[in-house]
Amino acid sequence: MTATRESEVRVGLVYPELLGTYGDRGNAVVLVQRLRRRGIPATLVEVAAGSMIPASLDVYLLGGGEDNPQSAAAEGMRASAANIEQARAAGAVVFAVCAGLQNIGTTYETGHGEQIDGLGLIDAVTVAGTDRLIGEVVVEPDAPLPLLTGFENHAGRTRLGAGTEPLGRVRVGGGNGDGVDGVLGDRILGTYLHGPVLPRNPALADFLLEWVVGPLPALASPLEEQLRARRLHVALAGPVGRFRERLHLARG
Repeated sequence: MTATRESEVRVGLVYPELLGTYGDRGNAVVLVQRLRRRGIPATLVEVAAGSMIPASLDVYLLGGGEDNPQSAAAEGMRASAANIEQARAAGAVVFAVCAGLQNIGTTYETGHGEQIDGLGLIDAVTVAGTDRLIGEVVVEPDAPLPLLTGFENHAGRTRLGAGTEPLGRVRVGGGNGDGVDGVLGDRILGTYLHGPVLPRNPALADFLLEWVVGPLPALASPLEEQLRARRLHVALAGPVGRFRERLHLARG
């Protein structure tokens, strides 16, 4: 069975020069390829830093970055806020990772005390903590999804406002810093999971795509599932599992 769609899906990678520190470009590639493998036309659209973000995209991907690039990206996003709102009103999806998650909230305060205004797409405030949260993460989603695996490296502590739902509960790692990770709303999903997260979690990629194109036929993903199982095993095994993995990699 092959899904059909009258027009191609435009997957937008927003400001990759600023929000591409942790390989989150891979998320855009996965979305495009999983559509194409089902016979659905799709294209990756890169929105260069300093340019207006168009209202014509179906998916807006916002990746991770350090404080200065994040601040520059936030300025460009605010200048394009009307276009993003227009796209969302037409059914577009926003997927935001780490700095991207912080930038779709209301404010982010850096470790130097600078306050960055976000897009305000979600009710969330982030403040830089005194230490960084680094390592493997396992999240048990509130959505109908399997356990999610990823890697985090951030200082931000994100507090969701009343009525704003997280992506899920943290089984391993830090996430938002209060036992949950990310945010899950109306065609908007944010997380602290890198990896990149979508190559690690094909079900999450399809979850996002179904917001755009509707129900999708099953797609065999044996290599992706092997990767997911391996990362879950290592993370859930705790320090001993991670030590064994490092030993195995050192031996080749």
